[in-house]
Amino acid sequence: MNVIWRTILIHLRARRRLRRGDTLAMDGVSRIRLTTLPTDIDILMHMNNGRYLSLFDLGRWDLLVRTGFWDTMRAHDWYAVVSAETVTFRKSLQLWQRFDVESRMLGHDDRGVYMEHRVVVDGEVYTRAIVRSRMMRKSGGTLPHEELFAVIGAMDGMPEVEPWVRDWAAASRLPSTRASAPSVWE
Repeated sequence: MNVIWRTILIHLRARRRLRRGDTLAMDGVSRIRLTTLPTDIDILMHMNNGRYLSLFDLGRWDLLVRTGFWDTMRAHDWYAVVSAETVTFRKSLQLWQRFDVESRMLGHDDRGVYMEHRVVVDGEVYTRAIVRSRMMRKSGGTLPHEELFAVIGAMDGMPEVEPWVRDWAAASRLPSTRASAPSVWE
């Protein structure tokens, strides 16, 4: 439950930063400062691997609000869902350790929008995640990129999505929700 309180705080801080003119371009990097709390750690007394993904959500909130993308999504009744993510861990975070979550847009392809999140301590990357999201309509269905970019404009300045990210996206893709996906172990 503590992540909901962090989410509310991050969202309110991002709105305040936006009002003060601290905006981000679509190719900007969001940085938020966090601390490893007792509710974040596991039995080994370091950050639980599952908690990282929840904390990366906080970075997405800051990025979406400060780029203005959140207001656009709300105005058009759109929302984003994570369709795939991969995390690589280098070093552990300890209890009460301060760290930054850095988040940025990587670009898009015909199936999703890609983001990168990093846990950074004193300028050193501890953890990195690549996330693919799909844009959806609250009224139902997937939002076509043509409609998205007609509203927000082209994602100018976005770096090209690296080939390995495209390969990962293709390799990790599951069948459509309209197709069968039986659980068969070979």
